[in-house]
Amino acid sequence: MFWRSVVGKLAITILLLVSFVLLILTILLLEFFENFHIQEAEKGMQQTATKVSVMVESYTDRDLIIDTTERVKDPASRIIIIFDDGTSWVSETSDDELAKLDDQWLESDSDLRKVFTDRAEVKKQFLMPSEKKEAMIVGTPTNSEHGAVFVYQSLEVIDQTKAETTHIIFLAAGIAIILTTIFAFFLSTRITSPLIKMREAAFDLTRGEFNTKVPILTHDEIGELAIAFNRMGRQLKFHINALRQEKEQLSSIVSSMADGVITLNRNGEMIVTNPPAERFLEDWYYENNVPITDNNSKLPNELNEILQEVVHSESERLKEINLQGRSWVMIMTPLYDQSYVRGAVAVIRDMTEERRLDKLRKDFIANVSHELRTPISMLQGYSEAIVDDIAESKEEKNELAQIIYEESLRLSRLVNELLDLARMEAGHIQLHQETVLIESYIDRIIRKFNGIAKDQLITIEFSKEMCVPEADFDPDRIEQVFTNLIDNALRHTGENGTVHIHVENNEDAFQVSIQDSGSGIPEEDLPFVFERFYKADKSRTRKEKKKGTGLGLAIVKNIIDAHNGTITVKSLVNKGTTFTFRIPK
Repeated sequence: MFWRSVVGKLAITILLLVSFVLLILTILLLEFFENFHIQEAEKGMQQTATKVSVMVESYTDRDLIIDTTERVKDPASRIIIIFDDGTSWVSETSDDELAKLDDQWLESDSDLRKVFTDRAEVKKQFLMPSEKKEAMIVGTPTNSEHGAVFVYQSLEVIDQTKAETTHIIFLAAGIAIILTTIFAFFLSTRITSPLIKMREAAFDLTRGEFNTKVPILTHDEIGELAIAFNRMGRQLKFHINALRQEKEQLSSIVSSMADGVITLNRNGEMIVTNPPAERFLEDWYYENNVPITDNNSKLPNELNEILQEVVHSESERLKEINLQGRSWVMIMTPLYDQSYVRGAVAVIRDMTEERRLDKLRKDFIANVSHELRTPISMLQGYSEAIVDDIAESKEEKNELAQIIYEESLRLSRLVNELLDLARMEAGHIQLHQETVLIESYIDRIIRKFNGIAKDQLITIEFSKEMCVPEADFDPDRIEQVFTNLIDNALRHTGENGTVHIHVENNEDAFQVSIQDSGSGIPEEDLPFVFERFYKADKSRTRKEKKKGTGLGLAIVKNIIDAHNGTITVKSLVNKGTTFTFRIPK
């Protein structure tokens, strides 16, 4: 509203100030002019009375005195002359409402009687006895004992003069207020116009338009304020750009870090996360059956407990967390706002590879010796039985020879797979990529396992999303991948179970998921499923006559890596396992 704006406030302030000054000045002027007119009137009447008294004292001719008096008096006043012999004379006047006063009335007034008794001049305002009209009278004694001269007139003449003076004063005050109003609006507009521009520029700054400049119209304090505002805008733009660059640099550093970073406030709300931290959270959600949504900000219990410890103790904490078979080491450090702990930052490192390498170094020799010891022991034992003629009949010798042959084949297969794996890990694998029709290719592989699945009372389900019918890869190597994964799924799925194969093929990638409803893989074994000799016999019940070497999944991973693809595994004990591999186009 107008009176809430700076223009209105400044203009109203000036108007009120000037109006107050004019009011005081008007009251003082009115009082001054009223007294001035009365004093002037009394002074003129006193001079007239003095002149007439001098004539009365100087001349004896009453007609001359009366004629001269009529000439010198004011036409609107009356003069009363009281002669020595006690006779009186009253002059005429142009004011018809001004009545004649007699001697008795003059003598009856105590103030006017002083002219006769004290021989003193008298001034008085009074009410006319008949008309109740205000008048003013002055009296002057003569040299004779009973002589005096009185001059009186109505106050209406003075009131008319006062009214004209009052009119002039109010007219001047009105003109002054009008001019003051114009001046106030002009001055306030001139003063506030730069301020309005600064307000608009400030709004532009709040919207991020830091190039906004305020025009410098004057060289006074407001001009200096405009210069300071423009300098502030430049400095603000510089600092905002510097902060943005720092933020982008920090965001790039955090995003490119191999370790997970999570910034938390005191309430446990996640403010900043990077991709490794998001993968950690996804594993936690999957492990705890928490649905994953875009607005999911639930903090894992492990982190929340450590956060409360960090906030209360104001010191860093270290903890190791196992999720989906992966080992995560977390270091949480408090974040300070001066001396107040406003939150914490958690650095989460995936130590699975280090743990895997440690376990690999410890287990490799033991696994190799264990896998080789069994066939060698059996070869040695049965060959000794033949040499020592323990087997007497030909059938017994043939049976022992058959066992030796099977174990030699098993030993040969183990050595060949070790050599293949070594070549793959050394980068010597050769791929023969071809354009393959996906649907017929998968059908042929599934038909190969239908008989085995039927014998084991297992159902193989197949689903597909085929945006593109073809894909480029090495069919023999990928068939080896399918064979290992499906064989593992059938081997570890019980009767009446299911093995679901889902294939997606689009312009970006060829992706396959093989899910079983079997016994699952324990969490602590998940990081090592693609390592040599992994069997996890403690959790999976292997069916008779289907013993493996423990190298199949390691070969599968190397084949997928050779295709520049990825393979992942998710599993829950007694619920099933899902292997997913993806080969980009």
